[in-house]
Amino acid sequence: MFVKGNNISKEDIRNILLIQLGDIGDVVLSFPSVRALHENFPQANIIVAVREKARELMEDCRWASDVISINEEKRTWIEELRYQKKFFSDLRRFHFDLAVDMRTGERGAFLALLSRARQKIGFFANDGKIWRNRVFTHLVIPESNPGGHMTQYYLGLLEAYNIKTDNLRPEHDIPDDRYQKAKVLLKNEGVPSDRPIIAVQPFSLWKYKEWGMDKYIQLIHWLISEYNVSVIITGSLDERERADEIIKKCPQNTYNLAGRTFIGTLAAVFKTCRLFIGVDSAGVHIAAAVGLPTVCIFGPSSYIAWAPRGAEHRVVHKDFPCVPCKNKGCEDSGFSRCLEELTFEEVQDVVKTQMRRSVSLNKSGEVAT
Repeated sequence: MFVKGNNISKEDIRNILLIQLGDIGDVVLSFPSVRALHENFPQANIIVAVREKARELMEDCRWASDVISINEEKRTWIEELRYQKKFFSDLRRFHFDLAVDMRTGERGAFLALLSRARQKIGFFANDGKIWRNRVFTHLVIPESNPGGHMTQYYLGLLEAYNIKTDNLRPEHDIPDDRYQKAKVLLKNEGVPSDRPIIAVQPFSLWKYKEWGMDKYIQLIHWLISEYNVSVIITGSLDERERADEIIKKCPQNTYNLAGRTFIGTLAAVFKTCRLFIGVDSAGVHIAAAVGLPTVCIFGPSSYIAWAPRGAEHRVVHKDFPCVPCKNKGCEDSGFSRCLEELTFEEVQDVVKTQMRRSVSLNKSGEVAT
């Protein structure tokens, strides 16, 4: 591991900026890094910069003191000017002593620069512009670790400067008000309170990660007939119409919650469930962080790096020699043969194991003791 800069002095750090401008899954997998900063700088305020869509998750993170969010909505040039002025005014009011950028993009480096922090930690970017790497007083080139998880990758940035934590698992607490909102939402959507709930998330930002709607319909039919559960389909507002297509072909006790929740409430909804089944997406990371057992269906992306770890989590993937290829489908075509040829029976076998081990439901829908 290449490291530029000496260890960070812990005595004079009062305000820390952690920058994580990745997708929601990246934010969840950065929770242990926020925890590491809190444990090593207990006297410091930890302010986390995220994209607006992840704000609620970080607001509920017990180790974060405050959140700065990047709003990417389209604005007129006057509105943009006002927004940027307010944003950077809010950024600088914290008088940061340390800034940490968890990615290699230019936007995070720009935030680190404008934070005016005396010490700035970042990953070395091979393809970055000349100015980008020069922003940071401390730079890290991580060692290649094929068996490593993304939580370890993010933590490696801090561990290079002896900022460590013993707990490497993302954990997310649900405030009582969000939990109450989740219960009201489920009631309003007609989801019974006396039947276990299985969350199913068929969709991803990337189509090449999806398993196929017909197989999800088959899976939902089997779950309801075999275990007498309710099934909720989760996803974004853009995915609601596709979720409706699944609902129309499924039995009663299937409910469309796609687009019905903000991200903080979605985490609380997952807390009410017994099992999560879905593709490599933000949903599986949130579900695992709130303590929900999962079955995650993987295709070309690396389950070693991205899947939740622990005995309560299981991965289903096709045993092809090319898996994981880490491409956007076969030869970057957007089509993944490893998912197309992954059968319902292969997923069903893993779900059965999870139902026996983690849920232990009998056919009446009661929890077996």
